[in-house]
Amino acid sequence: MDEPRTEWDDFLRDAAGEGRRQGGGSARGVPDLSPLIAIVEALRRAIPQELQEQFNALQRELLLTLRALIDWYLDRLDKPELTPQVEDIPIE
Repeated sequence: MDEPRTEWDDFLRDAAGEGRRQGGGSARGVPDLSPLIAIVEALRRAIPQELQEQFNALQRELLLTLRALIDWYLDRLDKPELTPQVEDIPIE
């Protein structure tokens, strides 16, 4: 008997390039980061040697900021939703 497919299986299949649509996009919306990486590599090659250290520091700060945003979002997901405290006030 076949086991039911899970979302994780679909994600892995899409990440491996299987099940892609004709337009080149993935069926599950997995973003293709290769254009972004190509732009960063082109910038790295275009920057003069004197600025390489500053560009590397900029990349590091950008990645640290991205990691902090992901951590913040994950912490927010882990916390239960706060329900407002309602107090019944009698009206006379």
